[in-house]
Amino acid sequence: MALPLPKWIMQRYSILWNTFQDKEFDHDAASNVLNNEKTVSIAISKLKKNNWLEIKLDETDGRKRVYKLKSPEQAITEMGEKNE
Repeated sequence: MALPLPKWIMQRYSILWNTFQDKEFDHDAASNVLNNEKTVSIAISKLKKNNWLEIKLDETDGRKRVYKLKSPEQAITEMGEKNE
């Protein structure tokens, strides 16, 4: 169930969503999109913790992670379900 995001994480989510939408991406791709910010790992961690991001292992390299964002609609719907 998705939880509300702090404003600074929501801004990074928006940038990532506008770039990747429902496509998978890795840390390097996120870092490039976010202009190599030092906070990329923290943003990814917060997105995962608040259930706005799904993480799985890369099939070709088990050390790497592959990310996929939840759609804004799905996340907001999940937040509404929490309050029911």
